Amino acid sequence: MSVNIKIVDAVKKYGDKTIISDLSLDIKEGEFFTLLGPSGCGKTTLLRMIAGFNSIEGGDFYFGNTRINDADPAKRNIGMVFQNYAIFPNMTVENNVAFGLKNRKLPKEEIASKTDKFLKLMKIDEYRDRMPERLSGGQQQRVALARALAITPDVLLMDEPLSNLDAKLRVEMRTVIKEIQNSVGITTVYVTHDQEEAMAVSDRIAVMNAGDIQQIGTPKILYQRPANLFVATFIGHTNVIDAELVERSGEAFLKLPGNYEIKLDTIRKEEIKNRKVKASIRPEELVVNTNGEEGIKATIDDAVFLGLNTHYFVHFEDGEKAEIVQESLIDSIIPKGTEITLGVKKEKINIFDETGSYNLVEGVINDLDIYKKEAK
Repeated sequence: MSVNIKIVDAVKKYGDKTIISDLSLDIKEGEFFTLLGPSGCGKTTLLRMIAGFNSIEGGDFYFGNTRINDADPAKRNIGMVFQNYAIFPNMTVENNVAFGLKNRKLPKEEIASKTDKFLKLMKIDEYRDRMPERLSGGQQQRVALARALAITPDVLLMDEPLSNLDAKLRVEMRTVIKEIQNSVGITTVYVTHDQEEAMAVSDRIAVMNAGDIQQIGTPKILYQRPANLFVATFIGHTNVIDAELVERSGEAFLKLPGNYEIKLDTIRKEEIKNRKVKASIRPEELVVNTNGEEGIKATIDDAVFLGLNTHYFVHFEDGEKAEIVQESLIDSIIPKGTEITLGVKKEKINIFDETGSYNLVEGVINDLDIYKKEAK
């Protein structure tokens, strides 16, 4: 049976150093929820607090209506999957999967039935008699996942489970993990620093930095309407351009390099005023003009052909650099040194205040704000 996980004002300290302060989360029952952020941001620390492996210096942790702050890790009914697989090298695949069930002293018939079910679910049934040393990294991770799920946990916790695999296996395994999570319907908390991986598997993502949650939302929301410049630069690639917001008769205009201006209909009314801003324009939101249209003047510095798309690296008249992604053409790639003009998909770009601390455009959704209001 899955449960929702609620965290209210969590605090984690190591001596005098506060790693996490006043952090709140509400993870839905059956949700695939990812903690995403750079190394050292506190995501694994938070996961270990949920698991009971780290002490809690403040706040409350709930599984459903049950407060678990002081519950023994063994009593929390969690499944864990680690970065290094942590399967037993002296046991066969079958015995690894059955290990947790035997520890719970279940009837032999039930142990055999559940073990068989998850060996087949993870497509490792044919390896049941093999020792771990004869398995690939992806197969070992399937064993670890089968063992974690076989005990029918309320919550599945996964700490960088794919980081030791090569690129092709990572893509394969993240598909497997998402399919299994969907079929089992278990509440899952997943830790990673890989934003593409997070976007591929998650229902929602919490982006963390320096122990604080910056924004919580679906992959689509985080990518298209990041709450601040950190989220914009951490989720996907973006060009951050110094620009100027100009107000004329209550309407907003964005002045870009070379004094090229575009009218913006996406700026919130209360934010329309003359000010310096940071424009976040993703590579696919800059378009090479082909018919002599006005735009940002730029010069091609380099071109990288990657099959479906070609990446162009350019500089503007003021020396500022940017990256553009265009669908590859059959006949040509724009040569280095070519002077071009760039159009902007203005409905998609994001505009931040000069410090990058908040987004000025409409449509930004941050579930973290909802939790804070509920807490009050």
